[in-house]
Amino acid sequence: MESKKKRSINAVKNTILIYGRMIKFSHTVFALPFAFAAMVLAWQQYQFKFSDMILILMAMVSARSAAMGFNRIVDADIDKKNPRTAMREIPSGALKKRDALVFVVFFSALFIVSGFMLGQLCFILSFPVLLFLMLYSFTKRFTKYCHIFLGFAIGLAPAGAWIAIADSISTGIVFLSLALMGYIAGFDILYACQDIEFDKNQDLFSFPAHFGAKKAMFLGKIFHLFTMFFLVLVYNYFNMHPVFLIFLAIIGLFLIIEHMLVKPDDLEHINIAFFHMNSLISVTLLTGIIVEVLLK
Repeated sequence: MESKKKRSINAVKNTILIYGRMIKFSHTVFALPFAFAAMVLAWQQYQFKFSDMILILMAMVSARSAAMGFNRIVDADIDKKNPRTAMREIPSGALKKRDALVFVVFFSALFIVSGFMLGQLCFILSFPVLLFLMLYSFTKRFTKYCHIFLGFAIGLAPAGAWIAIADSISTGIVFLSLALMGYIAGFDILYACQDIEFDKNQDLFSFPAHFGAKKAMFLGKIFHLFTMFFLVLVYNYFNMHPVFLIFLAIIGLFLIIEHMLVKPDDLEHINIAFFHMNSLISVTLLTGIIVEVLLK
């Protein structure tokens, strides 16, 4: 009896791990701190509600889970042909498309429900936001600007968090959303350098496939310069404590290291640049804003 119970628990754990790997759940750390940063800034002007924080977290996780699951379904046939992605859960057979679709429908519904619970405006906006997040999966089939579209879709997160609390938008949060947009687009360009030849052979679009690795990486740097520019505008708009400039300097250093780790003819450290550096950048931003608020 005990052995059967243990097997059931292990089966549930394995299923959770499979779905978690499918959507790369650990990558939630890239955008979530930006949304929480917007939330912390909003609480300087609007009433704090613990329920808002929980619902915003639920909205962020569910939206990303639905979008990533949809992406894996749409790209399953392409992923199967690519040696780098052939062992992903759907192409490898670890997960069926039907099960992934149920996953996407569930988390899409959860995102819409969280929007409804956050207010009428969030509920209305949840539908176009979900559409933008899912539309990204098709963009590399027809435009090299897919990285910008991804940045725009994910960049909606801070704006959404602010709207959830303030029921309106703020110029300062638009700056934060644009900073996230540039941040996401920049490192997505670097990541796409792994598939240049494959993308060309499959008639897929990306900056690296169109411009080559060297020019694409230069454009990635430009996007990250925009990120720093908009973060400075956030600092100015909210009249933040000068200590926040220290955190901006650290973020700038991390971005420099990220671009030093990846070179056109050497992508060996792409995963370190992609996950570790970007995780540090997002967490540093949120930490900086929390410290700034506490000092004020």
